[in-house]
Amino acid sequence: MALNLNKNLKLYYSISEVAEMFDLNESTLRYWETEFPYLKPKTAGPNKVRQYSEKDIEQVRLIHNLVKKRGFKLAAAKKIINANRDGADRKADVISRLTAVRDDLQALKKELDGLE
Repeated sequence: MALNLNKNLKLYYSISEVAEMFDLNESTLRYWETEFPYLKPKTAGPNKVRQYSEKDIEQVRLIHNLVKKRGFKLAAAKKIINANRDGADRKADVISRLTAVRDDLQALKKELDGLE
């Protein structure tokens, strides 16, 4: 069995790390937890510190895509997710991949422009 070097070794992320990933306020994430019942990060310790797993981050990515990138209101995002959860997940994944490809292409273009 080969060692997977690309696998993320971190199991849980803090709310501040997740907020930074999506350029959100921590309060926005806490609010989304109240609006979307399937977004429930683990809480630990006496201070109830939130610990987001990769699954939780995927939920945040889906909500972020619908609300922040595509401009849906929270109620509309809930309807979309409830009506077609798998389709919404796939669309968010495709958009995320396309965004990454675009960013890579823009970086490559800058490098090529620098060679002239």
